[in-house]
Amino acid sequence: MQFRILFQDDSLVVIEKPSGISVHPQMGRTLDSENNVVKDLRDQMGKWVYPVHRLDRSTSGVLVMAFSGDIASKLQDQFKSNNVRKFYVALARGWLAECGTIDTPLTKGLDGGSEVTAITHFENLLKFELPHSIGIHPTSRYSLLGVTLETGRLHQIRRHLRRIAHPIVGDTVHGDGKNNKLWRSLTQEKHLYLKAYSLEFNHPITDERLYFHTRWNSYWHQVFDLAGFCPLSFRENLKSNKR
Repeated sequence: MQFRILFQDDSLVVIEKPSGISVHPQMGRTLDSENNVVKDLRDQMGKWVYPVHRLDRSTSGVLVMAFSGDIASKLQDQFKSNNVRKFYVALARGWLAECGTIDTPLTKGLDGGSEVTAITHFENLLKFELPHSIGIHPTSRYSLLGVTLETGRLHQIRRHLRRIAHPIVGDTVHGDGKNNKLWRSLTQEKHLYLKAYSLEFNHPITDERLYFHTRWNSYWHQVFDLAGFCPLSFRENLKSNKR
């Protein structure tokens, strides 16, 4: 696995993580027993890398890794203090409001546990309709959402959108099987349509504010083709989230 490098210096590296690969080895597996970002990026860079934050295995997007434990700790402190700005793009079932906040508490684990505060903000970047029926309606409606988080709970965006009956397309755990089946038939692809589009933080050594964003890959371009939109049509919406 070779990752696209967005930025690199002596302290850290920022990459595009593709869908389908875990940041860490799965539970019970050793680092070198399977493909994971820590192992594959270590091999690509020729030196050890330290995870700073996580993305779900199925989520693609911007990921930062450190070259030392000290740098990783400084970056993690920014995440804990909400100094990092993360912006996601998600394809959700149905037409949502122009903007909104989901503040339903979530359990710490998927199988239960104590509830913790979870706050998700979204804005509707575009709405579209497909001439395919998967239920009582003659068409199927979808929204492309820009999402920001105040908290970072396990699968927070996916779980929150399911809570309001607008699950993410392609989510086989928290999603809707009929919509997932439709999109697999339309695109001949099987993906979770959730992307960590951009990441903004202070450099841990220079304190310079850094901003990085990912590019749209082939299966996202299929979304735009089906919706009849070009990514440039909401480019300004994405830019507005760079602060």
